[in-house]
Amino acid sequence: MRSFWDRVRHSVLFEGIALSIVAVFGSWITGHSLAEIGVLGLIMSLIAMGWNFVYNWLFDNWYVANRGTQPRTIALRVVHAILFEAGLLGFGIVAIMWWLQMNFIQALLLDIGFAVFFLVYAFVYNWAYDLVFPVPTTEAA
Repeated sequence: MRSFWDRVRHSVLFEGIALSIVAVFGSWITGHSLAEIGVLGLIMSLIAMGWNFVYNWLFDNWYVANRGTQPRTIALRVVHAILFEAGLLGFGIVAIMWWLQMNFIQALLLDIGFAVFFLVYAFVYNWAYDLVFPVPTTEAA
């Protein structure tokens, strides 16, 4: 439906806008500098991308070894999503504790804040992106 370059634009804008929002509001909410929160946002983005790649690669290998090519059920997809988010939360807490020198509870709350922000942001961003850059339609000949 969308071209390779449209996907590149989508991804770059998504990350750039998110990083800007996270840096500004994260700095304001936590009292840490814009640079500290900006770097944390970049670290968290890299963690999310890396975890997404590793987790899905491991999950796919497990699935093929145990279930073959059977279609994935709704229940399995729910478990997949929960385990992904739990892993991301764990890595995020450690990164936040290390980078901002926060205790576990502070880091947990900030990481939950990131998760809630990205849930809402992804919904709004993708909706707006589709309005600004609609999917090209193909006319029947």
